[in-house]
Amino acid sequence: MEFKQLVEVAEKWCSSVPFDLIFAEEDDEIRLYFYTEPGISFYVLCRDNMTGGIEHFHVWSESEDCLPFLQLAQDYISSCGKKTLLEVLDKVFTSFRPLLGFPDIDDETFEQYHAGVEEEPAPEHQQKGVSQQ
Repeated sequence: MEFKQLVEVAEKWCSSVPFDLIFAEEDDEIRLYFYTEPGISFYVLCRDNMTGGIEHFHVWSESEDCLPFLQLAQDYISSCGKKTLLEVLDKVFTSFRPLLGFPDIDDETFEQYHAGVEEEPAPEHQQKGVSQQ
């Protein structure tokens, strides 16, 4: 993706989350800076591969309060497989949910997944050996 396309993806993402794209620069690498109240900020570093396509992302924050929350996104980025900017941004949003006052998305997903599943009744186990009278 080119710089313009990455900025468009970031702006579209911002329209559905409480973050704003506050600055984008293209120098030796592309950096996209995001911010939301109460003082939550991060940036995405977009590096291209040898063939000219953006395939490597890194997320970081200048705020020490935000860094621990970015660990989930950093782990996701370093896992196997190519990632898109949108996937990375979504994982950052998931990482920051507790700071933003949103419930943990993993809990919601688990509950929604199991909401339609009927549990089978547990089989009654007969006790062998000692009987209580």
